[in-house]
Amino acid sequence: LVSLIDFPVQMDSKPQNLPWVEKYRPKRVQDVAHQHQVVNTLLYALEDGHADVPHLLFYGPPGTGKTTTALALCRQLFGPALFRTRVLELNASDERGIRVVRERVKTFAQTTISAPPPNESGRKPPPFKVVILDEADAITGDAQTALRRTMETFSKHTRFILICNYISRIIGPLASRCAKFRFQPLPRDAMKDQLRMISEKENIDISDAHLLTLVDSCDGDMRKAITSLQSAHRMAKAGDRIDDALIATVTCTVPESV
Repeated sequence: LVSLIDFPVQMDSKPQNLPWVEKYRPKRVQDVAHQHQVVNTLLYALEDGHADVPHLLFYGPPGTGKTTTALALCRQLFGPALFRTRVLELNASDERGIRVVRERVKTFAQTTISAPPPNESGRKPPPFKVVILDEADAITGDAQTALRRTMETFSKHTRFILICNYISRIIGPLASRCAKFRFQPLPRDAMKDQLRMISEKENIDISDAHLLTLVDSCDGDMRKAITSLQSAHRMAKAGDRIDDALIATVTCTVPESV
């Protein structure tokens, strides 16, 4: 079988006004930070081919890479040419009711897919589509039951990736149909290293101590930490070093100098 790990992944353009959580979102599974067990398992699946990819359930605290990993996996499964037509991404917190399952998810799941010819490397695309359902723990019980039936009916050519913070809010019959992956909060040093990398790319003058203050205010949430860094950068005057006062404003804490 052809490995999908090194399959070309289209990198998005990076306009200046793009939120940094999107600008620096990893595009490949192997680039997801710290979630070693999850990454290694998914890389094994990509290395071994795609036929046995099951329904997946990613759970854990916010900002730990769940959505990033789901999107990266799909990019490597389908490549840039098929990603838009083979992947449906929904945020369940926007529409909690049964309608989103009956209409958008079911309509997408039951649509047949064509079989494009192999590309120049001889790789065939996966014979299925993927539904990414973010914040699945916000869906009502009735909608989860309907989703379970949809998963059963269309499992031959549709895979589901459910993403949630609290696995206890996913009904048992739905969770049992998925391979479960727990995402851990990122360690302090790993978060600081990610913020330092972004700071260097964005030419931000900020000390390690201030980066750690940002990290400590975010409880392992990398998304929140990156957003806080971008907020501090926007508030600073051009070329100025980010100081105690700016960090205190962004983190809602008292400056150390006070």
